[in-house]
Amino acid sequence: MLPDITPVLEGYSLSPGEYIGIPIALVGAVLLSLGAHYQHRGVVKVEANSGVEQSSGLNIKQLLALAARPSWLLGTILLGVAVLFQLTSLNFSPLTVVQPLGAVGLVVTAILTSRSSGIKLDAISKRAIAFCIGGVAVFVIIASMTTKSPPITEVQLTAVLVILVVVLTVAAVLFGIFRKRMRALAYVVAAGVLFGFVATLAKVVIGRIQTLIELEFQRGGIEWLTIGCVIGLLAAAALGSYFVQSAYSSGPPDLVVAGLTVIDPIVAITIGIVVLGEASTAPWWAIIAFIVAGAVAVYGVFQLAKHHPQLQH
Repeated sequence: MLPDITPVLEGYSLSPGEYIGIPIALVGAVLLSLGAHYQHRGVVKVEANSGVEQSSGLNIKQLLALAARPSWLLGTILLGVAVLFQLTSLNFSPLTVVQPLGAVGLVVTAILTSRSSGIKLDAISKRAIAFCIGGVAVFVIIASMTTKSPPITEVQLTAVLVILVVVLTVAAVLFGIFRKRMRALAYVVAAGVLFGFVATLAKVVIGRIQTLIELEFQRGGIEWLTIGCVIGLLAAAALGSYFVQSAYSSGPPDLVVAGLTVIDPIVAITIGIVVLGEASTAPWWAIIAFIVAGAVAVYGVFQLAKHHPQLQH
C-alpha cells in the first residue's frame, strides 16, 4: 500500500485565489502559440526575399522589413496579449506554477505547423513533444502543491539584477563571436534563458509594487531597484526577441516554442526556487521531482531539434 502523503502536503497547497492564475496562464499559452505561428510566417518570407544566410541572424534591414508583413504584425499583437495574460497569472500564482504552463502552446503550435507546411510529425517528434509536455505537467502539479509566493526583498532584487547583467553580457559576447555559426537551437536556448529572466523580473516587479503599496510607500523616494528591474526586463526582452526572430528564420516554430516553453520556465523556476525562495518550505522529494521532470522536458526539446521532419526537408 502506498503511504498517505496528505499530512506531508498540508500547508503547501495553493489558496483558492492562487489557483486563478492557472486558467489565465493556459489562455496565454494558446495565444503564445498562435503568435509564434504568425510571426514565423512573416520571418520566413522576409528571410527568403533577402537571400541572407540563415545562420547569420537577422540584420537591420530584415528587422525593418518585418514591420511590413501583416502576418508578423498579427503574431506580434497576439504575443503582446499573451504577455498580458502571463503577467496577470503571475499576479495571482507563484512563478513555479504558472510559468511552465506555456508548454501547452507547444501542442497547438505543432498542429498549426504540420497543417501549414504539409509535413506531418513523425513518431520521434511526437514522442519528443510528449516528453516536453509530460515533464512540464509533472513539474506544475508538484509545484502547485509545494510552492508559495513570499515577499520580495531588496537582497533578492539585487541578486536577480546582478545575475541578469552577467547573462546579458555573456549572451552578447557569444553572439558576436559565433553569429555566423549559430543555428535554430542555439538561438532558442539563448532566448529561453533571457525570457526566463523576463518572467522572473516581471514577477519581482509585481511583487515589489504590491509590497510597497501594502507599506504605503513608508520609506518614500524612488525605488531604484524596482526601476533597475524594469530596465533589465526590457533589455532581456529586446535581446531575447531578436534571438527568437532569428530562430524562426532557421527552424520550425514548434521547435522555437518548445525551447521557450521549456527552457524559459526552467530558468525562471530555478531563480524562483534558489533566489526568491518560492520552494523554501518544499519537502525534499519535491526538489528531486523538479530536477527529474525538468530533465525529461529538456530531453524532449533536444530530441525535437534533432529529429523534427521540417528540418529534414
